[in-house]
Amino acid sequence: MELLRMKNITKSFNHIQVLRGINFSVNEGEIVALLGENGAGKSTLMKILAGVHQPTSGQIILEGQEVEIQNPKHSQSLNISIIHQEFNLLKDLSVAENIFLGREWTKTKGLIDWKTMKKETAKLLGKVGLEFISPDQLISECSIAQRQLIEIAKALSFEAKILIMDEPSATLNNADTDKLLRLMESLKEQGMGIIFITHRLEEVTRVADRVVVLRDGEYIGSEYIENLTKEDMVSMMVGRDLSNLFPEKSKPQTEEVLEVNDLLVKGKLHHVSFRMKKGEVLGVAGLMGSGKTELSKALFGLYANKQGSVKMLGKEIVSPKGAIDAGIALVTDDRKDEGLILDLSVFENLLLPFYRRVSQGGVIKRKVTSSIADNWIKKLKIKTPGSDAEVGQLSGGNQQKVVLGKWLQMDPKLIILNEPTRGIDIGAKQEIYRIVHDLTEQGISVLLISSEMPELLGMANRILVMNEGEVAGELTGEEATQERIFKYASGGVTNA
Repeated sequence: MELLRMKNITKSFNHIQVLRGINFSVNEGEIVALLGENGAGKSTLMKILAGVHQPTSGQIILEGQEVEIQNPKHSQSLNISIIHQEFNLLKDLSVAENIFLGREWTKTKGLIDWKTMKKETAKLLGKVGLEFISPDQLISECSIAQRQLIEIAKALSFEAKILIMDEPSATLNNADTDKLLRLMESLKEQGMGIIFITHRLEEVTRVADRVVVLRDGEYIGSEYIENLTKEDMVSMMVGRDLSNLFPEKSKPQTEEVLEVNDLLVKGKLHHVSFRMKKGEVLGVAGLMGSGKTELSKALFGLYANKQGSVKMLGKEIVSPKGAIDAGIALVTDDRKDEGLILDLSVFENLLLPFYRRVSQGGVIKRKVTSSIADNWIKKLKIKTPGSDAEVGQLSGGNQQKVVLGKWLQMDPKLIILNEPTRGIDIGAKQEIYRIVHDLTEQGISVLLISSEMPELLGMANRILVMNEGEVAGELTGEEATQERIFKYASGGVTNA
């Protein structure tokens, strides 16, 4: 049975057409992967289905009946639920309070019926494999993987027939991703129609029944998964050859730039020591909770209570200002909360760490800073209506380029990239890899922290593998394989 059909959907913002005649459908008990590069129109199309935007023209047909979805609440009443890439959970409330927020179970006198609400929450948690979590537990006490499943439990509380999942595995490790995909298959068997947005094509080939591809706001086509290879999907998405995804590795120079000795941060890192050479790409692998992100923050001077030493070109790093002055730049794994100020312009974000260098007596010359911003927009091929556009309106890949540009203009000697391609499409990934290669050719060192093993294998000269806050192993590019990395990461091998 066909649950949804969207016919000839168009959408314009301020006379700029972003969707042109899109056709899309999903059946009962079917997983449809919605694919396309960042900016292809996927999110806009789903926001129309979720009632956030109204289509300029076209039809939406639910179970054979044409509907006009007025707003998000109306969409939910039509049994449509969307799980966004950024969680919509309130950390200081309990699981039960989050799941039934605004829809609390009440008694006859209007008082909240906590007993029933917790009972229903427990049932929903059981459906997503979280029966061990108490309905009273605060969201802040839940792991990222658990929060993702709680979002799904919340969607199930609306008795959804259509579930939209936007990059649900972006923040999950391999084991948690496997659990999520198995849950999706279970929901499909119960008759739910699932719209699956992801950039990880191995997940598409595993669980999707069919793919629909958008490119530049246009409908490219639909095909059953058994008729497609990953190369076919990439070709449909980008319209160009990406056979050489990773550039040839640059050869590191002999000069050492970073020296880390016996670095210890209580409860986070334990006696970490390593060195980096000029122009080297040093990969850092590890499962979630291994200490990868904590390492990036420690190197940037964000932990005042650290022991041991971090020296950049012989200068000890004790604060972020000191790190920046020594030539270290940090691109965090959370670009929306830590890397950008979303309601500021591209121009303002690009210049954030640079203002103190270009101001004279507290006065900033707009002509000078505008030329700097325009240079990086051109150099990094940032797709934006202009430097005055809000950075929050850009696609994920272009937002990541703004973060890179913000730090590259500081003329860094070492740039720390923490999950630089998370949540961006394969075409944007290739551009990021090109930028990394160009940096190393200029003698800039890159610490590449990534959960994607092919990325580490394709880019890194050397790989450190972390486990429980320690360096569990070190592999040269020639020695490294996915199997060896995973053995170190899971504690199966010691570095003795």
